[in-house]
Amino acid sequence: MALADSARGLPNGGGVSPAAGSGAAGSGAAAGGWSSFPEIVELNVGGQVYVTRRCTVVSVRDSLLWRMFSQQQPSELPRDSKGRFFLDRDGFLFRYILDYLRDLQLVLPEHFPERSRLQREAEYFQLPDLARRLAQARAAAARPAALHRDGSLCTEEPPPQPILGYLEAEPLEGGGGGGASASAPSPTASRSPSGGPLLTPSQSLDGAGGRRSGYITIGYRGSYTIGREAQADAKFRRVARITVCGKTALAKEVFGETLNESRDPDRPPERYTARYYLKFNFLEQAFDRLSEAGFRMAACSSTGTCAFGPEQGGPAEDKIWTSYTEYVFCRD
Repeated sequence: MALADSARGLPNGGGVSPAAGSGAAGSGAAAGGWSSFPEIVELNVGGQVYVTRRCTVVSVRDSLLWRMFSQQQPSELPRDSKGRFFLDRDGFLFRYILDYLRDLQLVLPEHFPERSRLQREAEYFQLPDLARRLAQARAAAARPAALHRDGSLCTEEPPPQPILGYLEAEPLEGGGGGGASASAPSPTASRSPSGGPLLTPSQSLDGAGGRRSGYITIGYRGSYTIGREAQADAKFRRVARITVCGKTALAKEVFGETLNESRDPDRPPERYTARYYLKFNFLEQAFDRLSEAGFRMAACSSTGTCAFGPEQGGPAEDKIWTSYTEYVFCRD
């Protein structure tokens, strides 16, 4: 998406200055809203803070940010308690929106799983070129690759590397008059959704249901207070956070949209993580999801510590217990 030189990269905010006469953005707006904004702007996007130049956020003409920071006054825009301009959108995906605004290039990490959500953000911020590129990338990823009779890929682009976390069992197409390799594929042969190379038996999927085997560990930290009357005075605190450890692809398969990936958003599917946690606080709900996905509990461990109330700012007679518990689930 080509822009005029006056619409991007200039210190005065990415538009024509009042002295430059009429141009891509017009001198009326320059005399009004442009001069009212500082050169460095602070944005609070869904709780994530970004600091950037104003000329960056107005680099794409007619976009939502362009209208906000060139056609409006600062007093007309919502702010948070610290005076930062507030946008109620996905704060973690906004980093890619901001990267695109800097040089109008789309660069995403490998194994990026949020293309559809990022496309939705691009449409909200009215960046048609970015939304078009994301749509084309999704369409290309969804298009199946053709296969030679011997099972090798036949594509215009180099074959992608296999994404072990998203593999699905896929038999080779049997061609008329083909050999045994084409008509009767090996039961351990699997392909990635993009048509990646065949896997070795050690990387294959469960032959019965096409499910990945592996382990998922659920952990939580809880605390309770026992007073003078022992259990009668026990005060339990709710579970603050349920953590999820294991392979990224398995965790996303089991917990789906209830999985909070904000602490590790770009983890490739075949890698392991210990930074995910769930958006709900009920252990039984996590157990139900694991059971429905075919997992069984393999082990459990717990540790606890005790402190007297005065050390934690409580009554002298109270004992405050803190525990950390992990449950290990397995799917063969």
